[in-house]
Amino acid sequence: MSDAANNHLGHDGGTYPDSYYVRLGEDRLVSTLHSQGAWQPGEQHLAPASGLVLAEIERRLPSDKLVSRATFDVLGVIHSGEFTIDVEVIRPGRTIELVAAHMRHGDRTSVTARVWRLQASETEPVAGDEWPTLPPATELPASPFTDRWGGGYIASLEGRQCDDARPGCARSWLRSPYPLVDGETDPPTAAFVKFVDTANGLAVRADPKTTFFANVDLSVHLTRVPEAGWIGFDTKVAFGPTGLGETSSVISDSRGPIGTAAQSLTVRRGRGAV
Repeated sequence: MSDAANNHLGHDGGTYPDSYYVRLGEDRLVSTLHSQGAWQPGEQHLAPASGLVLAEIERRLPSDKLVSRATFDVLGVIHSGEFTIDVEVIRPGRTIELVAAHMRHGDRTSVTARVWRLQASETEPVAGDEWPTLPPATELPASPFTDRWGGGYIASLEGRQCDDARPGCARSWLRSPYPLVDGETDPPTAAFVKFVDTANGLAVRADPKTTFFANVDLSVHLTRVPEAGWIGFDTKVAFGPTGLGETSSVISDSRGPIGTAAQSLTVRRGRGAV
């Protein structure tokens, strides 16, 4: 795997705020060490990056519609340091709209997002799901996850996990005290999504020191607006025989299951170059 230059605020021992990013302008931001990825030190973790991209959509394209699905495609290393985010409406509509955003490092795009937003309506009488409910986070033992993963982003998290976790299957809870952008309040859905990409590291099927299994995308489907606080994962990981894999999760907030997440994996024995 190729090395990326480490340009996170704080990488050189200097001070940096307790946030994942610092705003430099309307569409320009810089990463802090809290956003550092787990595979190499000079990259951003997709979890805070995806949360930020969604937050910029919610901030710059405000709507009374609700996020139903957010899909993030990773087009290459999400480099540390300065970057810009641009947003656009792809399919406008009174009740349904499709919007998009792109994280760019100069002339190179690292993350592209497409988000469906749907009109809210009263469906409480028919609401329901068939997803299992997680044990409350307060009833589970602490699990910092830094014993298996490095990087500033993982170090920023408080984790808990059921003691029946095994390779490829785990039930977990996460939270963090840090906002996406220094001095700004996270939009509710972005505050939740900024944790979802961690799913691929919560139920590790193979030792990441010997097997590379990064995800190339993240797709999140929601059935309501998330509550702030802990985010729960009921996660399963599958590796196929020819280098393909998938991490799938039922995701929850403090009120219970709220949707699903899926990540497509590129699986490689030995840590070869990306």
